[in-house]
Amino acid sequence: MALMERVATLVRANLNDLVDKAEDPEKLIKQVILDMENQLMQVKTQVAIAIADQHLLTSKQAENADKETDWKRRAELAVDKKEDDLARAALERSLSFRQMAVNFRQQADDQTVQVENLKTALLKLEQKLAEARSKSELIIAQHRRARALNKAGDARLAMDGESSSHAFDRMREKTRHAEAMSQAKAELLGDNVEDKLAALEKQDEIERMLAEIKERKAAPANN
Repeated sequence: MALMERVATLVRANLNDLVDKAEDPEKLIKQVILDMENQLMQVKTQVAIAIADQHLLTSKQAENADKETDWKRRAELAVDKKEDDLARAALERSLSFRQMAVNFRQQADDQTVQVENLKTALLKLEQKLAEARSKSELIIAQHRRARALNKAGDARLAMDGESSSHAFDRMREKTRHAEAMSQAKAELLGDNVEDKLAALEKQDEIERMLAEIKERKAAPANN
């Protein structure tokens, strides 16, 4: 039956393998446990139904066996009364109930096998569920620890690796470039100031020389 196949699949399931293959192990293991709990409830229900059917079949077998015995008694009574035809009819009914009793006995035996199989599956599933519950926290903790270690390792490799070295080199180069630009700007600014001061001094010198010339030219006229 489909239920037994699902139960067998869950019982055979290896939690560690499932976790290793899962993208979200925590979500998977919780779902596996939930599936086991649901299947466990279904198996318990099936066991209860199978046991009830077993009791019913056994009861039917006993009922038909009693009827067989009763019709045999009636056949004997008919023989005592010299009613052979009636005795034959009673024996025919007796045989019919005997066959029914045999059929119910066979069904009851088959049902007993099914009940035992279901009980075995139920026991295995209960054991597997208990195992899954006890392992779930450990497996989840191991997965979280491994994930944290992987992230730490990746971070360390990133810091120690060539990419980190290139990043520092680029930063150092940018700093040097900024310092050079600042120095150049300062030098340019300094040159402008000196040029302006030199121009003012030159202008003063020109004005002084012009004044001397004018004084020189004016001197003979005054004499």
